[in-house]
Amino acid sequence: MRDVAIVAYIEGQNTSATTLSPVEMIVPVVHEILNRANVQRSDIDFWCHGSCDYMTGQPFSFVSAVDALGAWPPIMESHVEMDGAWALYEAWVKIQTGEANTALVFGNGKSSAGDMNRALTLQLDPYVVAPLWPGFRSLEAMGARAAIDAGTVTERQMADVVSRSLRDAADNPNVLAYGYRDADELLDEPMTANPLRAHDCPAMADGVAAIIMTTADRALEMCDRPAWIRGIDHRIDFQNLGLRDLSRSNSAALASYHAGVTKDKVDVAELHATYSHHEIILAQSMGIDRSTTRMMPSGGALVANPLMAAGLARFGQAARQIFKGNADRAVAHAAQGACLQQNIVAVLEGN
Repeated sequence: MRDVAIVAYIEGQNTSATTLSPVEMIVPVVHEILNRANVQRSDIDFWCHGSCDYMTGQPFSFVSAVDALGAWPPIMESHVEMDGAWALYEAWVKIQTGEANTALVFGNGKSSAGDMNRALTLQLDPYVVAPLWPGFRSLEAMGARAAIDAGTVTERQMADVVSRSLRDAADNPNVLAYGYRDADELLDEPMTANPLRAHDCPAMADGVAAIIMTTADRALEMCDRPAWIRGIDHRIDFQNLGLRDLSRSNSAALASYHAGVTKDKVDVAELHATYSHHEIILAQSMGIDRSTTRMMPSGGALVANPLMAAGLARFGQAARQIFKGNADRAVAHAAQGACLQQNIVAVLEGN
């Protein structure tokens, strides 16, 4: 296996409703990350993009994003109809095969383009579930209820997660939800989809995230303290909700095992927990001790959730903790689909 490291991470400014086109959102982020790593476009062997056509309402909308990468020099590029974290995985595989040495991956989404709670229903079973148009929030409420009834999660724990996320958001200028509130105050709020309250749900955003990753022979040229990818794996659960135990995540547990999460201490965990109960389910499934691990120091997806970029942002934020020397070993995670259906997990180390 080739040693591969994340050497640069940039995220665009998250907004609640931008008037910019996807290309206009991506261009400055690409420019900035190339400058951050001190590389030229010609130094990038492979470009990979994650986005979702459902969000823009037109097929092959991702093709226009290539305009943001420039017409020259010719490039080798690819696209995944997923969060940008899966673009990172494809790039990692491309580097492992020897077809590339340096890759730039990015994810972008405009959550304000429509009713994403309804649009994402199209990802569900097209015969049995999607025609009912349940909405993702209702499905996640079902998952939260299943976890509470199974004793996996409590409403107090969910409120504690939100309270901590809002506290940490104070140190992150790129969030949409902020203002510390204690758990008791949060529990007094009315439910919007039993047992979820408004603060248990993500702050939807328009945004972009980008990462540059490269091999050992170039990593130290681009970054003083690279975040080495020591393990990475992704798994998927049944699409049929009735065939899954929604109080846990088997795919996250399996991906975590193969990535080697529990082989050593975890200093920092950046989990793509878009709903408050997700963090608790994921930590239990992945073997992460929330009492000894710094959980989502960025505030996480609860305080800023740019669809198709938020998962990649967790990888970038975990790498940032390595860059700064705040952690020696970090876990990055991204999820896709209803009730944590698909999960990708990576272990990042600073040496």
